[in-house]
Amino acid sequence: MVNHGKTKVVFLWHMHQPDYRDIMTGEYYFPWTYLHAIKDYVDMAAHIEAQPAAKAVVNFAPILLEQLDDYAQQIAAHLSRGEKIKDAVLASLVDPVLPAPGTMAFTDLARKYLRANRERMIERFPVFKELADVVGTFDEKPFISRYLNEQFLVDLCVWYHISWLAEIPRRTDPRIQKLQSKERNYSLADRRELLGIIGELMASIGPRYRTLAESGQIELCMSPYAHPIVPLLIDLNSAKQAMPDVSLPNADFYPDGRNRARWHLHEGIKVFEHYFGKRPRGCWASEGALSDDTLKLLEEEKFDWAATGDSVLHNSLRAPENLAVANDINATHQSLHRAYHFHNTNINTFFRDDGLSDLIGFKYATWHSDDAVGDLLNHMVNIARHGKDNKNTVISVIMDGENAWEYFPENAYHFLHTLYERLSNHPELELTTYSDLLDKQQPAAVAVPHLVAGSWVYGTFSTWIGDKDKNRGWDMLCDAKQQVDAALSKRSFTAAELAQIEKQLALCEGSDWFWWFGDYNPAQSVSDFEYLYRRHLINLYALIDQPAPAYLHQVISVGGGDPATGGVMRQGHAN
Repeated sequence: MVNHGKTKVVFLWHMHQPDYRDIMTGEYYFPWTYLHAIKDYVDMAAHIEAQPAAKAVVNFAPILLEQLDDYAQQIAAHLSRGEKIKDAVLASLVDPVLPAPGTMAFTDLARKYLRANRERMIERFPVFKELADVVGTFDEKPFISRYLNEQFLVDLCVWYHISWLAEIPRRTDPRIQKLQSKERNYSLADRRELLGIIGELMASIGPRYRTLAESGQIELCMSPYAHPIVPLLIDLNSAKQAMPDVSLPNADFYPDGRNRARWHLHEGIKVFEHYFGKRPRGCWASEGALSDDTLKLLEEEKFDWAATGDSVLHNSLRAPENLAVANDINATHQSLHRAYHFHNTNINTFFRDDGLSDLIGFKYATWHSDDAVGDLLNHMVNIARHGKDNKNTVISVIMDGENAWEYFPENAYHFLHTLYERLSNHPELELTTYSDLLDKQQPAAVAVPHLVAGSWVYGTFSTWIGDKDKNRGWDMLCDAKQQVDAALSKRSFTAAELAQIEKQLALCEGSDWFWWFGDYNPAQSVSDFEYLYRRHLINLYALIDQPAPAYLHQVISVGGGDPATGGVMRQGHAN
């Protein structure tokens, strides 16, 4: 075929954190939302702002947008009126009285301040490393903490938060540089100044991404409201399409799952419109989890495009229904990097190049940035030249926009800067967004009868179902949903009560709990997430005035594995 211009490249950065709040109290159990916000969401916007020719697609889970807003409001209210911050770790930054040395509370808080990448975030700063090394002696010599003072904990807390700050503000904000230069003996005024910086960064995120979208530099898209695995809500048996021998939960189906999936989409659109002023055209269905039914639902909700991992495409092209299409693609040497229409829908489906995405997530962190970017672009050029069809080819790199960067030097500052710079001036490759591609280039989509249900992780749902602990979690969720349905049919709730019940149910339906269940995951992470899952279910029973089952007070998964990157990321292809 004749080449028409440069081959298009789309980076889709997915921003997601589950709701770490207790809906009954507003208290945050874990600090990951605000920490990733001030480090990753800020830098990812700043890199694009710094290079006007750069383009990307950015996906926000709606439940994350609500948390970002909540944090910004809480920090502002504390600094102006002294109101309580409902996150114990963040509140400790400005708490005038911290736990006494030698107490369990002192030790617990000190250990929380070490939950950061040791090599890239702790050892980068000599004073932080010095303090962390002292905390590291607590296990063998617990008495050591009795000989410390409150200033030790203050300085450790300040360095913890400094280490989580985004790299671009670190290089440009004299207030941050002054705090780093001070090194020790931080005062309450220093701590309040740091909280003010954190508050500014938190409050800037939504407006900055909205401005980038309005200027055309980025396209904003969404996931369903609380990040559920939509195909499994609709039909648990969809897991068998890619895993015929999978063991499923005892429950045959998730009650009224299709309407629950539709609720997550409607609520997600509402939240998205509130923060960004328009409805999204694209949907990164949670974890790229798609099925024929999911695509049909997305089309009904008027989305123009969706995306998932290329293992889903390969599974689909092997399906008997799709044999004729697969043979035609092979015979005509068509590039697989393009848009597809499945199951008689008109929604454009794009596929993540798992190999390219995993190079960023799992390999390039230890490379020099110039070498890493050069290698990535060489792969892309080879794909472009092999396809020989620039009008219809689009290379998709899709990955979360937060977890990989702590493994790179300086929060991937050099890698991301060089990546955008070189792609902005590349002779054969051009950055774009999916909607720009569809509007301006109007690529021809390949029609395929059937999509084999799966996610970007291995092309299956094995990360969320099939394991005994994951299946136990689904059975608990199905039990709770049946109790909710029964309660709603027997008594009347006010509109406010119904809204709270629906939201709490949505939090229980999120994907993250099932991601972490399983022996192969780290014990600490499994403990955190399975506890929060049970807490969410207990709150759901309380909202419908029903006693929580006794099993919700028992641990259902303990972990103990040591996966790459601590389990926060997976590779697209199974080993």
